[in-house]
Amino acid sequence: MKTVRIGSGAGYSGDRIEPAIELAEYGDIQYLGFECLAERTIALAQQARLSDPQSGYDPLLTARMQAVLPACVRNRIRIITNMGAANPLGAAAETARVARQLGLAGLKIAAITGDDVLEQIRAGDFTLLERPGHTAAQLGNRIISANAYLGVAPIVQALAEGADIVITGRVSDPALFMAPLVHEFGWHMQDWNRLGQATVVGHLLECAGQITGGYFADPGYKDVTDLARLGFPLAEVHTDGTAVITKVPGSGGTVSRQSCTEQLLYELHDPSRYYQPDVVADFSSVRLDQDGADRIKVSGGAGSPRTGSLKVSIGYRDSFVGEGQMSYAGAGAVARGRLALDIVRERLRLTGVQTTELRFDIIGIDSLHRGPPPDAPNPPEIRIRVTGRTDSMAEAVRIGNEVETLYTNGPAGGGGASKSARLVVAVVSTLIPETMVRPAISFQVT
Repeated sequence: MKTVRIGSGAGYSGDRIEPAIELAEYGDIQYLGFECLAERTIALAQQARLSDPQSGYDPLLTARMQAVLPACVRNRIRIITNMGAANPLGAAAETARVARQLGLAGLKIAAITGDDVLEQIRAGDFTLLERPGHTAAQLGNRIISANAYLGVAPIVQALAEGADIVITGRVSDPALFMAPLVHEFGWHMQDWNRLGQATVVGHLLECAGQITGGYFADPGYKDVTDLARLGFPLAEVHTDGTAVITKVPGSGGTVSRQSCTEQLLYELHDPSRYYQPDVVADFSSVRLDQDGADRIKVSGGAGSPRTGSLKVSIGYRDSFVGEGQMSYAGAGAVARGRLALDIVRERLRLTGVQTTELRFDIIGIDSLHRGPPPDAPNPPEIRIRVTGRTDSMAEAVRIGNEVETLYTNGPAGGGGASKSARLVVAVVSTLIPETMVRPAISFQVT
């Protein structure tokens, strides 16, 4: 039975690079996927491109390509990634530059575009999924970006046309790992059960180290060895879509039924109706069975026909946030911290700082639980935080300034002040007919 081995080289934009190198060198894989694009990440990338038309792709693209290309070329591994973000064409050009710099000639690099549907959203009247009764048009000129989640079809086409590297913008996360399976096994795009099982595999791989023990370890309850050398996962996938999730032998971390179950449930609402651009996947009958040390067999995924709609992630300028922090230590640290917060609260009122939301926290005591429990400790050191949401950057800046003045105008022993003010880019979503989206593929050859 034919087997395709796919490695997961990243689970988010700033992820480690060493595990991807390990997969390329020792994973015996045919494909290496880099999933680096969160909903807010692409909105920020679009914003960066407005300032510099040459930017807008993943900031670690150059470093990642420099690190993995030699081993990938040597071992004939094809790369698929959404590091193109808001500028797949620019990312492809930069990848070609890196390849030429490394002396790697003859590489065919595909850039997939068409996910940017900003003009379609601005021209329409699409209802926001998170805000029934509200439309994207009501956001007006605050909209920064609108990107549709593409499916596997353009990636599969690029692979069929000989691409060694495929760089996309916004695609569904599992699509990066599904596409090689559709290409290699020749699955029909209406083979819903195989596409559903492929979605399961892609979903398990998309967050990289989460399934091998990252964001999983809990000392004494879920112990994981050698997390500093955490290995990223790979999947051995068979023609029927069944797979084994494992990692490079000797790498850190663990692959267990428990770690795989946690990742399987990640981001799921209704496990029987997991909506994707290519299929409505059904995870409800998935089986995870031990297949040896650090090996979990995955089977039982199913699917039904896709909806004909694509989800669109809309990034928009929402508000501004100002923040200030200060530390207190020694006897009475908590009491001095509470006094400091009271002072800032009154100062913001006296000076008329205009906010729509304010928080006053002692980190480690009430910043999450909104009030100390009855048995709250009296720690020897604490850090206060004042955060406010405003309608302008100028007002946001004033919040941090007031905290900083506690140096000489507040309780004794304050130190380590920090302050910041930033624009908040928020994300909402809508649905559009898939017929409104026209993916395109451009090639570069080194």
